[in-house]
Amino acid sequence: MAKIFCVANQKGGVGKTTTTVNLAAGLADKGQRVLLVDLDPQGNATMGSGVDKRDLEMSVYEVLIDQAPVSEVICRGVGVSYDVLPTNRDLAGAEIELVDSEGRETRLSKALAPVLDQYDFILIDCPPSLSLLTLNGLCCAHGVIIPMQCEYYALEGLSDLVNSIKQVCANLNANLSIIGLLRVMFDPRITLSNQVSAQLEAHFGSKVFKTVIPRNVRLAEAPSYGLPGVVFDRSSKGAQAYISFAEEMIARVK
Repeated sequence: MAKIFCVANQKGGVGKTTTTVNLAAGLADKGQRVLLVDLDPQGNATMGSGVDKRDLEMSVYEVLIDQAPVSEVICRGVGVSYDVLPTNRDLAGAEIELVDSEGRETRLSKALAPVLDQYDFILIDCPPSLSLLTLNGLCCAHGVIIPMQCEYYALEGLSDLVNSIKQVCANLNANLSIIGLLRVMFDPRITLSNQVSAQLEAHFGSKVFKTVIPRNVRLAEAPSYGLPGVVFDRSSKGAQAYISFAEEMIARVK
C-alpha cells in the first residue's frame, strides 16, 4: 500500500516542484515504485518529468471531475523511472467546477484508491496556496513534506502553514501529520541561513530532515531539459543531496 505525501508550502518559489520531481527520481533510483501527482495548474512537475503538458489528451482535471479513471491518465515520465499523473492549465477550472460539489475535498483520494497497491510512494506537488486543489492533496495524504528556504519571511509563513495543516487534520483528515521540514537552496556562507536553520532545529527537533539541499546551478538547469536534477546530472551536489533525502525518507517511513 502506497504512502502518500504532499509537498506543500503556501509561499511560492521555495522549491516545491524541484523537491517533488527530485525526490520521485531519488526514490525510483532506490528501487521504489513511485507515482508523482501534479496538482499545480502550472504543470511544472509534469514538464520536469519529461511529459509535455501541451500534448496531453487527458490530465488530472478529467480525473477530478469524474470524466476519466486515474488508470487511463497515468503515464510514465520520459527519461525517468517513475509514473506521472500529469496536469495542464485546464486544472485551474476544476476548482470552480467543484466548488458546489459534494465531497469536493476528497475527489483525489477516491480517484487514487484503485492504484494504491501499485506504488510504494505517491508524491503530490501542490500549488502555492491553501486552495481546493491543495485540500484535495492534504485530504488523501499521510503526511506533508515542507520545503523551505532558511530566510526570515519563510519562517514567518511557516506558522501559517502549520496552522492550516492542523485545521485540515482536525476537520478533514485525522491521519495527516507533518513528516518533516526540508531545508532547500541552502547557502552556508549566509549568516541568516545558519541562524534560521538553527531556529528550525531548536523548535521542530526531529521534524527537521537531516538532509540539507544546497543552492545548486545544475538543479536549476535541469527543468529546461525536462528532467529532474537527479537524472540530469547525478554527480552534482544538488542531485546527491536529493538522493540522500530519498534514503532518509525511506528510513523515516519504514
